[in-house]
Amino acid sequence: MEEVGMESAERIILSWDSTASDEARDRMIFEGDRSQVHRYLRAVDQIHCATTTTCGDKVNGAIQIAMARLEDEFRNILITHSAPLETDSLLDLTTLSADSSAEFDEFSVDVDASPDRVLELSEGESSSRARSSVSYKTTKSIREVDLIPAEAIDDLRSIAERMIASDYLRECVQVYGSVRKSAVDASFWNLGIEKLSIGDIQRLDWDTVEVKIRRWIRAARVCIRVLFASEKKLCEQIFYGLGTAIDDTCFMETVKGPATQLFNFVEAISISKREPEKLFKILDLHDALLDLLPDIDVVFDCKSAESVRVQAAEILSRLAEAARGILSEFENKVLREPSRVTVPGGTIHPLTRYVMNYISLISDYKQTLNELIVSKPSTGSRYSGDPTTPDMDFAELEGKSPLALHLIWTIVILLFNLDIKSKNYVDGSIVHIFMMNNIYYVVQKVKGSPGLHAMIGDDYLKKLSGKVRQAAIVYQRATWVRVLYCLRDEGLHVTGSFSSGVSKSALRERFKTFNAMFEEVHKTQATWLIPDIQLREELRISISEKLLPAYRSFLGRYKNQIESGRHPENYIKYSVDDLENAVLDFFEGHPVSQNFRRR
Repeated sequence: MEEVGMESAERIILSWDSTASDEARDRMIFEGDRSQVHRYLRAVDQIHCATTTTCGDKVNGAIQIAMARLEDEFRNILITHSAPLETDSLLDLTTLSADSSAEFDEFSVDVDASPDRVLELSEGESSSRARSSVSYKTTKSIREVDLIPAEAIDDLRSIAERMIASDYLRECVQVYGSVRKSAVDASFWNLGIEKLSIGDIQRLDWDTVEVKIRRWIRAARVCIRVLFASEKKLCEQIFYGLGTAIDDTCFMETVKGPATQLFNFVEAISISKREPEKLFKILDLHDALLDLLPDIDVVFDCKSAESVRVQAAEILSRLAEAARGILSEFENKVLREPSRVTVPGGTIHPLTRYVMNYISLISDYKQTLNELIVSKPSTGSRYSGDPTTPDMDFAELEGKSPLALHLIWTIVILLFNLDIKSKNYVDGSIVHIFMMNNIYYVVQKVKGSPGLHAMIGDDYLKKLSGKVRQAAIVYQRATWVRVLYCLRDEGLHVTGSFSSGVSKSALRERFKTFNAMFEEVHKTQATWLIPDIQLREELRISISEKLLPAYRSFLGRYKNQIESGRHPENYIKYSVDDLENAVLDFFEGHPVSQNFRRR
């Protein structure tokens, strides 16, 4: 670089004093001809060299004016090139980031590679930095973009090294951090990240929070893998090698506030009230943050960024604890759900649908939850004598994961609660229809979810299917034993001194009793509902297999005795086909006409 004399250097510096000249105030050196940029930088270098040998007021004044000017130029270049990033293209970039786990590439950024760089340094500086490069690790999911053109980066670096050499590091860092933070804030706004305190977030209704969580997950990938990574790259391109960790200082000056804002959202969710409906979004956040953690460790690898790394790790831990706590709270709510209003027709209880849909969703997150759920559920003991908590024998479930045990335990407490609710039915028979319906629904939901089926296992599923069959058997006993009792021979025969054989009055009474009992069962149980077509049909067939042969046989034995008397139609009201048709009305869930005789 061509030397300039001391007096000439001072004139150049003073000619650009913005406090003394309107022309200097209205123009920017680095926006003009490149020759004037080089001339001004040579003058600054000359004045700086003079300060190392001379301590006069004139020299100090000139360097102060030069530094104020360079600070303005530095700010102007940054502002000129600090437009917020186009978020749509950034979102597309992050979709290319598949796996961020522990795979690293080495990138080398040559900060002096620009062929148009004409700024020459002193011989010592040139030899040490002419081929200097920034080397840093990045996970394969990180996608840096160029935030500022290479020529502008060269200008910024040339200004920064002169400000730092003249002990104006603090001013340089402050200007850089202020301008770049505004650019980051603008990108945050474009990504939909709002400035909300932890308290603000916790006061939002959950539906609103769910929308924000989806937005946060997409935005966080952009922020960590593109925005913050690119800011780190820019800091290294401008400040690397100019002093001890100055690039790290400028990086944290720029992004620490936005990073804290970004993580505060997740922190607020992690410490919010533990409610079952929050589990799956919390798991989404956990998985997203876990996926980003290697990138966070790389982007925030400097010592001054330790607080960011620690905050991210602590939030991840709190999310895991929140998930465990919510699962426990869900189990407790299932056990203690207090509603005692019976569902019409003994159909599936809303609690059953809710619980089974919930644990089916849990199975979709089994990869994450198998890592988080490491202990067995807290259950009642068969020896505790506590009537408010069911028992569960873990010995029968050996080899199951803790998560699988929690899901089975949830089914156990669901059926325990349903059994309590069933006691509110007045009719003893519908109790068994109710339990059969609900247990069958549980079985079908498990079978319909491959993930849930795999965790629950065939052995426990067979146990549940056995409960369905048992409920059907008990129902038939409770309803049909007394009806079929009318079709017995006992009590119809008389033996006396004048006659022997069948008592017509007893026989007529028996038919009347059967008719009345069947009509009542038909009227009542037609309004009961078995929503599953196959289960409904199987139970009807089972009823018909017991009822129709018994009635056919009874009718065959005693039909003549009734028809030989007066008004036989008052006693033999139904044919076998009539009863068969009537059984088809059972468990449809709505009232039917009692006139079901064939015409």
